[in-house]
Amino acid sequence: MHYLSFDQEQLINLEYSLDREILRTNKAGSYLCTTLSGCNTRKYHGLLVSPIENFGGEKHVLLSSLDETIIQNDAEFNLGIHRYRGGSYEPKGHKYMRNYSFGNVPKITYRVGGVVITKERLLVEKEEQVLIRYTLEEARSATTLRLKPFLAFRNIHALSKANMFVNTKFENVENGIATRLYDGYPNLYLQLNKPADFVPVPDWYYNVEYLKELNRGYDYLEDLFVPGYFEFPMEKGESIVFAAGLTASNPLGLKQRFTRESRKRTDKETFASALEHAAKQFVVHKKNTAEIIAGFPWYGSITRQTFIALPGLCLSLKEEKLCATILDSYLKYFNDGFFPDHIGNKELTYHSADTSLWFIWVVQHCYKKKGKPALTWKTYGPAIKRILTAYKESRMGYIGMNKQGLIEAEKENIALTWMDSYVNGIPVVQRAGMAVEVNALWFNAICFALDLADMAGDHEFIAEWKEMVEKVAHSFLDTFWSESHGFLADVVKNGVPDWSVRPNMVIAVALDYTPLNKEQQKQVLSVAKKKLLTTRGLRSLSPDHLRYKGNLTGNAQERESKIHMGAVWPWLFPFFVEGYLKIHKKGGLPFVKQILESFEEEMTQNCVGTVSEMYNGIPPHPGKGAISQAWSVAGVSAAMKLIQNYHEK
Repeated sequence: MHYLSFDQEQLINLEYSLDREILRTNKAGSYLCTTLSGCNTRKYHGLLVSPIENFGGEKHVLLSSLDETIIQNDAEFNLGIHRYRGGSYEPKGHKYMRNYSFGNVPKITYRVGGVVITKERLLVEKEEQVLIRYTLEEARSATTLRLKPFLAFRNIHALSKANMFVNTKFENVENGIATRLYDGYPNLYLQLNKPADFVPVPDWYYNVEYLKELNRGYDYLEDLFVPGYFEFPMEKGESIVFAAGLTASNPLGLKQRFTRESRKRTDKETFASALEHAAKQFVVHKKNTAEIIAGFPWYGSITRQTFIALPGLCLSLKEEKLCATILDSYLKYFNDGFFPDHIGNKELTYHSADTSLWFIWVVQHCYKKKGKPALTWKTYGPAIKRILTAYKESRMGYIGMNKQGLIEAEKENIALTWMDSYVNGIPVVQRAGMAVEVNALWFNAICFALDLADMAGDHEFIAEWKEMVEKVAHSFLDTFWSESHGFLADVVKNGVPDWSVRPNMVIAVALDYTPLNKEQQKQVLSVAKKKLLTTRGLRSLSPDHLRYKGNLTGNAQERESKIHMGAVWPWLFPFFVEGYLKIHKKGGLPFVKQILESFEEEMTQNCVGTVSEMYNGIPPHPGKGAISQAWSVAGVSAAMKLIQNYHEK
């Protein structure tokens, strides 16, 4: 029995299996995503979803699904499953599922009478190709397998509709066909490792219904095109590999390719190894660069989230050079001390008050792991200097240092911190003025830079910045701290503090350099523990606040209005752990370990083996947002490492 596995009772229960999704990605930027039952419930689901160069590198669903039919003695048993308008399911192949185990390659076992067949799916590591291996484990009579591909050829955010412009033609290639439904797309090659009959029966399947989109208030009906089907006999014990990709394959090598690719996959036999596998799914390599996908299935790269996630992801990935490669990749977009919000957009925007300070925080983590102050300062010192100077001189205009030495940030109708949800173009939480975590990061950045410069012998930098430490520390406490409240204001504008209890103050406690004394740190954590901490991370707002919204339901705008008004965010959890263990040392381990272990339940919820973007503020905290988020996985990994380190002290 694998660490992550599901039995027949769970799989045939659609209420259970439709609510749990699976995700596989590769370094080329492609992904495979569907539900445990195999029934797609989102427009983002598909067996091959890939970036298409002709369309700006945006992801497109090519192969939506693949129906398998077992034929014995003229009887047909369809293993596929689709939901159509009105909630009807046809066929209902999930009833033949017996087991779904997540080893290095997930394996589904089907039983149809005396036939037992297994299915394993993986994405080729560096190519836009999915491989599916079928093995006929048991069969009492002659058996034929039919494969029917459902094609979409559309952007992940759109839906396909039956039309007269679809290209119904195909080209015969070795052991398969090549097809391209619309101009601008590359060919999709559908091939098998052995000869098979392809029967062209071009047809549209109308009104496929995506339940998640229906429940989320979006368009939810799609028409999918089926060009025909493959059919071939199978012998007991035989394995057949089906390939769908953007380049043609040598069919004779498909079995070996599947075996070779499967050996690269890690086993998910523990909580830690599941997190390690999840961490790998966010890294995309492009020539000599690398970037982090913020979350699946709909996000691209978000610079702030990349920097916050990097230390935790690198802990899981154990790749020494990855962090440096990613930082260097993002530095190419560095502009006068600031990073763009997204590096993949045609028009770059610079709407972040904290991303550059998180960059320095990442360098700080790299230094703590490797040491070498002179080399670190030589490599990243120029960027750090430019960042600090840009803030000091207010080069961005709407982000800069005031007379008190603190950072103020405000731009009309633009959210400049991580709480950046919008409704009708207006930020739900503007947080204009002096935000507490921005200024905590500012103080930390100055102190770290001075210490690093001191060890590297950069006396000119030290002379310029050394007096800032005391000034910023004094102003920070004077501005944000209140003895009567016993915690930090979340944001201060025009001298008026916002005393909403939010998790941003916990970051100020966790950082290596903080203006807070031990007693102040303890008081902040006490409030956070009482009002914000849950088994899935920290709430974005205390439940006793008048605007608190702990249940992320409703239409798109209603959900957007709530995600920073009470939703739980896992990425904040390691900051609480770090602060808590700084205060309580080993005595705090049992408490934070108990919270960490509760995340293990999440490995079999929502998206199997990973952590969602956010969770309801109200117990039992079901997952919401993206089904797998980089900084969420990184947060749990970082918390795990912190706890391990304290155990070993």
